[in-house]
Amino acid sequence: IFFAVPLLLAAIVFMQMFKQYRNIWMVILVLSLFGWTQIARITRGSVMSVKNEEFVTAAKATGASRWRILLSHIIPNSMAPIIVYATVALGSFVAEASLSFMGIGLPTTDVSWGADISQAKDNLRQAPMVLFYPAMALALTVLSFITMGDAVREALDPKAKK
Repeated sequence: IFFAVPLLLAAIVFMQMFKQYRNIWMVILVLSLFGWTQIARITRGSVMSVKNEEFVTAAKATGASRWRILLSHIIPNSMAPIIVYATVALGSFVAEASLSFMGIGLPTTDVSWGADISQAKDNLRQAPMVLFYPAMALALTVLSFITMGDAVREALDPKAKK
């Protein structure tokens, strides 16, 4: 059911339904409630592929317990795709900016790049830099999360270590 509902659409519907509770905690709750499905799918796929590897079979043959196999072999070898997706997904969880841009995210009293971009779009011809700064900050934040995900993957991937 959660896979069938797009994250941004669910966030729009929930934020509109609960207008009186619009705050940072409601935004976090809504994004968490509908954003966990992709990371769960990637985690499951990664664990399923690692559990069929030869080193897991060898650990079973040596008599290692399930917990030891899980903690020593499966989790460390399945973390790279999960970490990469999680850091890239952080960039997409800047969906708060999208909600605030549309006027259904954080209240106008809270600071949000989406709200800043929304207010600046009306004065684009007179003061384009007012739009440029929050838009550039948002783009650099997303790019930073993607780059960080790449660097973390290279650092933690046991298959890449020599």
